Amino acid sequence: MKDKKDISWYSEPEEHNYPAAESFLLLIYNQDFVSKVIDKLRSDKVVTFKAKDIFRASQLSLLGISNSHVEKDIKKISIGKQLSPLLLLRENENGRVIIADGYHRLCAVYSLDEDALIPCKIV
Repeated sequence: MKDKKDISWYSEPEEHNYPAAESFLLLIYNQDFVSKVIDKLRSDKVVTFKAKDIFRASQLSLLGISNSHVEKDIKKISIGKQLSPLLLLRENENGRVIIADGYHRLCAVYSLDEDALIPCKIV
C-alpha cells in the first residue's frame, strides 16, 4: 500500500482554471450554455468528493504517472505546493460528471490516495 500524502489545496480555483474549463467545454457545448456554466462555477461554493467517486462518476480512465502533467502534479504534492480545486459539470442526460478542469490533478491525487477528499466546484 502506498503511503498517503498530505495534499494541500487552494480554497478556491485559480483564475486560469476557468478559461481552461471554458475551452474544454466549448468542444462539447455551445457558447451560451458554456458561459452560463462558467458563471455558475465562479459563484458556487467549493464542496468535496472522494477521488475514487469522481472517477466513477466521470467514467474516465486513470492517466498513469508517466503522463507529464500528472507527474508535474505529483511533484507539486510531494513538495507541499497547493493544488487548485476541480471544476465539474453534471451531465444529467448521461448520468456522469464532466471534468471541465482538473483531470490531471485528479489522476495525480488518485495515484497517491484514492480515498483523498478533493475540493471541487460542481454545477
